[in-house]
Amino acid sequence: MKKLSLTLAAVAFVAFTFTSCKKAYDCKCTWTGGSVTVNSGAKLSKKDAKTWCEGSYSGATTATCELQ
Repeated sequence: MKKLSLTLAAVAFVAFTFTSCKKAYDCKCTWTGGSVTVNSGAKLSKKDAKTWCEGSYSGATTATCELQ
């Protein structure tokens, strides 16, 4: 019985380790005269969300965007 619980604990640990933390992120962009907060709408990893956020308002040259 003890071997079974250790095996289940090990399997749970491995499964948790390989699970990526993905969620929908908010991105706040500010510029002279205004700001906007947008939601990614899709579950992304933090790295992908940062890339998405930085490109959100790339047309507004004075906009700075950061994850919330």
